[in-house]
Amino acid sequence: MEQRLSALSLEVSDLERSMRFYRALGWTVSSPDPAVAFAQLNGLMLSLYRDQARDAGLAAKNDDAPSGRISPAHNVREREELDALVARMAAAGGRVVTPAHDTDWGGRSAYVADPDGHLWELAWNPFWPIDADGNVTLPAS
Repeated sequence: MEQRLSALSLEVSDLERSMRFYRALGWTVSSPDPAVAFAQLNGLMLSLYRDQARDAGLAAKNDDAPSGRISPAHNVREREELDALVARMAAAGGRVVTPAHDTDWGGRSAYVADPDGHLWELAWNPFWPIDADGNVTLPAS
């Protein structure tokens, strides 16, 4: 298996509400059918599934089903962008879980839950450069 992701999928309870949330953040989101929507990101896609458990052949309330917990992350280019992004996500219907704060590792971070409770980690990391296409590069070790 190649070391890459093609898509990050989030299960959502209300597809239209989720599409409105991401569109309010300025993202282009399209829905080819009533069960799923996609947003093209830098090098991968975000997919919003109305019932991903069913798509995987799992009962929605099956205790043996994987939890599906995942925390998407987004790094901003400049320190000042973080507080504005937190405010924008809150205005779009997100819930601020951890307000923006300076970290002990030298950056700044926050957590905002989207309307379905997916916890977004937002950060400014001065040690991770972001190129013109929005790709983060890990520093050489």
